[in-house]
Amino acid sequence: MSILNELYEMTAFSTLFSEPGVTIMLVVGGILLYLGIGKKYEPLLLVPIAFGVILANLPGGGMGVVPAEMIELEGGRYKNLFEIASEYGIMNFIYYSLIKTGFLPPIIFMGVGALTDFGPMLRNLRLAFFGGAAQIGIFAVLLAAMALGFTPKEAASLGIIGGADGPTAIYTTIMLAPHLLGPIAIAAYSYMALVPVIIPLVANLLMTKKEFKINMRQQDKLYPPKHQIKNLKLVKILFPIILGVVTAIFVPSSVPLLGMLLFGNLIKELGTLTARLADAATGPIMNTATIFLGLAVGATMTHDVFLTGQTIGIVVGGFLAFAISIAGGIVAVKIYNIFSKKKINPLVGATGLSAVPMASRVANEMALKYDSSNHILQYCMASNISGVIGSAVAAGVLISMLQ
Repeated sequence: MSILNELYEMTAFSTLFSEPGVTIMLVVGGILLYLGIGKKYEPLLLVPIAFGVILANLPGGGMGVVPAEMIELEGGRYKNLFEIASEYGIMNFIYYSLIKTGFLPPIIFMGVGALTDFGPMLRNLRLAFFGGAAQIGIFAVLLAAMALGFTPKEAASLGIIGGADGPTAIYTTIMLAPHLLGPIAIAAYSYMALVPVIIPLVANLLMTKKEFKINMRQQDKLYPPKHQIKNLKLVKILFPIILGVVTAIFVPSSVPLLGMLLFGNLIKELGTLTARLADAATGPIMNTATIFLGLAVGATMTHDVFLTGQTIGIVVGGFLAFAISIAGGIVAVKIYNIFSKKKINPLVGATGLSAVPMASRVANEMALKYDSSNHILQYCMASNISGVIGSAVAAGVLISMLQ
């Protein structure tokens, strides 16, 4: 019996029976894996995050990320990375060296920039303003969360989910409320994956059949643009440089995200001159960063941290931030149409989120259901791409005000 008891204690069964929270989190990890693999919801990030959740909650594995208080020394300093790795394991080494320092989200933004074409936005600059209007969900939920008892830093981290940008949400949370990183990352990426569900839900509530049928190409024929860009290639090269400098002057704290986004875009637009750099940014660098980011974020979701009432508030608040942002873009277009002869399909406003290009594809499909000739993808991309810039600027504003 002594031998059997020692064998029992050696296994994880005792922990599974004594701490039901561990079992619940393993189930949560399994559900997230199913969503990523079976439903194909953001698999590139949801699969690493889900597996990180499972690793962190395997009893005795020592793969969960420990709170910063456990490795903090006097004067607000942390133990060095060698001490962290030897005492708390590889996942804590990854988290405190690559995530807590804010290193990986900007690296991913560089890859996103190298994959982004600002051409649609530059050809339809008036539509870029709706990418700014769609950020209203961030600030609306921030105020609501503060009223419900969240601290300003926690509320800002919750509200940024409304920007529909995973790396931005993670970076903002790392800077302001790192103890909420796990649930906020899960909420952000889950709702990004549910864009094909949430945009139609909000659009059908706020838009009329007549508004769905507004044909943007017909509007361009009736009211042709007065000015056209003659040398678009040159403008696309100058744009990231000029925008980066201007943004750095007005919102310096947005530079780590927006600056890397614009640098990635610049090396893409320079073509063969920097093709190897662009290939590296969008290939091995971005893929490696995504793996480490997903695993480490998932590893923060241990049962004692995740299974709280605050997590439920984050899930609900994140959905509201997302929905309000979509509604804000739609309402902004409806107001614009009251005063303008040249009408804009409100679905363009619905894509002011940062979920590129999924939001634009969803809006385009909705428009085609009402009119098979109404292709609005390029117009939606103008608002959609500006939403990427808008969410990064909004994050910079929040960090400047609250850090």
